[in-house]
Amino acid sequence: PLPEGIRFRLATDTLETRPDLWVVAVPSQFLRGALLAVAPQVRDRKILSVVKGIEGGTLLRPSEVIRETVRPAALAVLSGPSHAPEVAAGIPTSVSVASAAAAFASALQDLLSNERFRVYTNADALGVELGGCLKQTIAVAAGISDGLGFGDNTKSALITRGLAEVTRLGVKLGARRETFFGLSGIGDIVTSSFSRHGRNRAAGEAVGRGQAVGAVVAGMAQVAEGVPTSRSVRELARREGGEMPIAEEVCRVLFEGKPPTAALQDLMMRTLKEEG
Repeated sequence: PLPEGIRFRLATDTLETRPDLWVVAVPSQFLRGALLAVAPQVRDRKILSVVKGIEGGTLLRPSEVIRETVRPAALAVLSGPSHAPEVAAGIPTSVSVASAAAAFASALQDLLSNERFRVYTNADALGVELGGCLKQTIAVAAGISDGLGFGDNTKSALITRGLAEVTRLGVKLGARRETFFGLSGIGDIVTSSFSRHGRNRAAGEAVGRGQAVGAVVAGMAQVAEGVPTSRSVRELARREGGEMPIAEEVCRVLFEGKPPTAALQDLMMRTLKEEG
């Protein structure tokens, strides 16, 4: 239930006012269309994005799509281990908010923080946003591991090596390495990979159990952004010359029909190397 005083309207409705702050929470694959539908009301306003994903085809991050479509007066991104059902239930949660405008990030920190929702500021807006985008592929991989019936050893290895992949690509794209060891990086990866609320993990689990990815996506009541985003992550990594073996194998399972057991076997039998 929404608290009294909060109203909702369809995007096509005429808005009575132009709020100073907009919170954008649209799945990344539908973000551009949703913004264009309300562009006159949103243009040149302050925006907080909580979108996690990469637009297919363009490989743009949510913040880049927002800048292209509505030219915000100020833009911040919020990310971290924060499943909505737990936040709504008042379960203690911590996240990061980042903006090129430090004063805007601080203002959002003050606005959103309370005794059950702690907000940290971070100067690395790129890294905070990338953490929320790139972790989705690792969550799908963790779900596939669950679907195959593997245990904590396997999932912990996937998370650890997945973090290394995400960090390498993030740094190549210009983010700070340390950001991926914070709330929006390892924090979000762990939550998404283990939680019963995680849509990407659940989708991966169904695929690991042998269901076709198309049927899995069609049967979900919510959007598992990790499925389309995984393809974009692989394309980004190839464009940047980054090594992401887990992301490669996830895409082969999701889009090329490779059996999950074969994908795991190929990951385990890669050339032996020093950890790093």
